[in-house]
Amino acid sequence: MDAPPGTTALSDRHRFDCAAVAGFLERKLPGFRGPVSVRQFAAGQSNPTFHLAAQDGEYVLRKKPPGTLLPSAHAIDREFRVLSALAGSDVPVPRTRLYCNDAAIAGTPFYVMDYVPGRIFDEPLLPGLAPAERGGIYDGMNAALAALHAFDWAGAGLADFGKPERYVERQIARWSRQYAATRTDDVPAMDKLQQWLRAHVPRNEVTTLVHGDFRLGNLIFHPREPRVVAILDWELSTLGHPFADLAYSCMSFHVPAGDDMAAGLAGADLVMLGIPAEGEYVADYARRSGRDPFADYAFFVAFSLFRVAAIQQGVYARSLAGNAASNSAARFKESYRRSAETGWDFVATH
Repeated sequence: MDAPPGTTALSDRHRFDCAAVAGFLERKLPGFRGPVSVRQFAAGQSNPTFHLAAQDGEYVLRKKPPGTLLPSAHAIDREFRVLSALAGSDVPVPRTRLYCNDAAIAGTPFYVMDYVPGRIFDEPLLPGLAPAERGGIYDGMNAALAALHAFDWAGAGLADFGKPERYVERQIARWSRQYAATRTDDVPAMDKLQQWLRAHVPRNEVTTLVHGDFRLGNLIFHPREPRVVAILDWELSTLGHPFADLAYSCMSFHVPAGDDMAAGLAGADLVMLGIPAEGEYVADYARRSGRDPFADYAFFVAFSLFRVAAIQQGVYARSLAGNAASNSAARFKESYRRSAETGWDFVATH
């Protein structure tokens, strides 16, 4: 079997006893048959993720990273719960198989789900695609987001998955704590952005299931169609305001196209590329969802940039501690600073 796209050999810091895991799965997962070949997905900054090729099929194992972790971070048990609740709905997700809380098996708790083949686009400019294909990909992403926010979370048993009240205030407080806990140096723009957000929280409260990291790189598209077949990486999912997801999915519009760390769409000729402008993308979401996000959209963009900066700071801090999930984590030293400065500049001009 050819190596699945986006995988590498297991890194030394994330190596685990593959035979012990295979034996456990043979005992606990009906139909699973070893031996198993294991490779690591190169992408992902939080929870290390692995491809398992067994005799009966292909699976994905996702686990907590090793080392000392923040109390609320790396919540793979929540990932497993929400993925299981979404099974059979209009929201495309991989099928979950089992959750293991016994750290003795693979070094840390983990869960197993089906492997979903397809296309993952890491670059927002979508190089190599025709303009019409690019437009289709962004439309497919938009449709998947609207489907997520239409999901009946209460009916699916997720009424206790988060606190619907004061979501935005609690999120600002959470990411402020996370940033303080991993702070490595002073970034004045981050402090100003944090203060501005606390003073401008929107009054309207809308509650849906939110993904928390909804972006192009966390979606698997059909091999030939511009249709999302799986949404990945649900660690940050909760009950909250849908416009936070919407604004976060538009972060690429605020990152320069020439950025070597996280190339975005700002400054690119979107018409020539066939990619919708940010306003068009938001309007398409409004049409699909029946909600009007425009009144508070500037706030949620600023909030998303603040949260991105806090997340990137945490990734960089983990790289210094030696337990980041990706080898590129150290490059976030400058990226989180740029995100904070972009957020503050956005506030100053809107």
